[in-house]
Amino acid sequence: MKLRHTLGALVTAAAFALTATPAFAQNTVKLGLIAEFSGPFAEYGQQIHGGMKAYMKQHGDTVAGKKIEIIQKDTTGPSPDIAKRLAGDLITRDKVDFLVGFGLTPNALAVAPVATQAKKPMIVMNAATSIITTKSPYIARVSMTLPQVTEPLAQWAFKNGIKKVYTVISDYGPGLDAEAAFTKAFKAAGGEIVGGVRVPLQNPEFAPFVQRAKDAKPEAVFLFLPAGEQGIAFMKTYKERGLAEAGIKLIATGDITDDGVLDAMGDPTLGLTTSFHYSAAHDSAENKAFLKAYADANGTQKRPNFMAAAGYDGMAAIYESLKKTKGSVDADAIMGALKGMKIMSPRGPITIDAETRDVVQTIYIRKVERVNGGLYNVEFDKIADVKDPGK
Repeated sequence: MKLRHTLGALVTAAAFALTATPAFAQNTVKLGLIAEFSGPFAEYGQQIHGGMKAYMKQHGDTVAGKKIEIIQKDTTGPSPDIAKRLAGDLITRDKVDFLVGFGLTPNALAVAPVATQAKKPMIVMNAATSIITTKSPYIARVSMTLPQVTEPLAQWAFKNGIKKVYTVISDYGPGLDAEAAFTKAFKAAGGEIVGGVRVPLQNPEFAPFVQRAKDAKPEAVFLFLPAGEQGIAFMKTYKERGLAEAGIKLIATGDITDDGVLDAMGDPTLGLTTSFHYSAAHDSAENKAFLKAYADANGTQKRPNFMAAAGYDGMAAIYESLKKTKGSVDADAIMGALKGMKIMSPRGPITIDAETRDVVQTIYIRKVERVNGGLYNVEFDKIADVKDPGK
């Protein structure tokens, strides 16, 4: 009798375990974070993840009765095949509900058809080529596009007396977008492009390209490079080749003066004018709260940059969409909740456009200044409610 009772208890416990596992799974929303965590672009994944952790530090790890779990995967760099494989693994093996992250365009483009086939919402937290959101109905972007941040700079430059520009861009999707947007807007304003060069995405040697720009004798060089270590190398070469002494100004998208590496770039950046959507120096209550949450979640050794802000805003979008769906992770319901969503971000107000699923936001014109002993992008002009000009 005692043995029968014991066996019965074991069977009951086993049955409970079998039924409890799915119930637990249903109460967890899994985010598959695909980003660059090693190699020359490791800062991308670290900053995006840091921003996500900051949001959870501030708002908790549950929403709409569901616990949020992040499963982190490393693409090792611009590796479309790896990104696609990781997305497949996350969906089939880890049973994730969202695909998130994507520091680099090639990786985001590779995963887009996977998101479509699996019907998984895909939240892009950095990759900035304009076409990305057109590649799947399940993509929403909370970061930026290069045309969105570039066109205002071209218009500002011409209005402020710059008439001849040489372009230097990184030879991949965002760089090509930046080059096209700057050239179109600058020529439309009345300016002249006196030449240009495209540098390799990986391990570029800047000296010959910078010399070529100097020899063209422009009034300014327009620059786009991916954020991070390349900006440090370029600014060093710009100084060594004497462009500033030759009276050649440098204007750029804000990737070059990434908050995460700006202090390491040093005094050559002082006075550099950029256009962008986020600065750690942005003066708002939301940004102050974000900076504190980022430090609390990640420590104070690293300053959050625009990717961290997008990671934070991506989490805000996920939390708000889950509130609207009452915890449902149905992809069509989530996308319906995201379309037209308004968020008060650390960068200012942002909207996810209902038609394009791309971000609409304020673009700031900034200048690098020394503030309290550190280098910061200080905003001095702004253009509100900017969409990607091609959409």
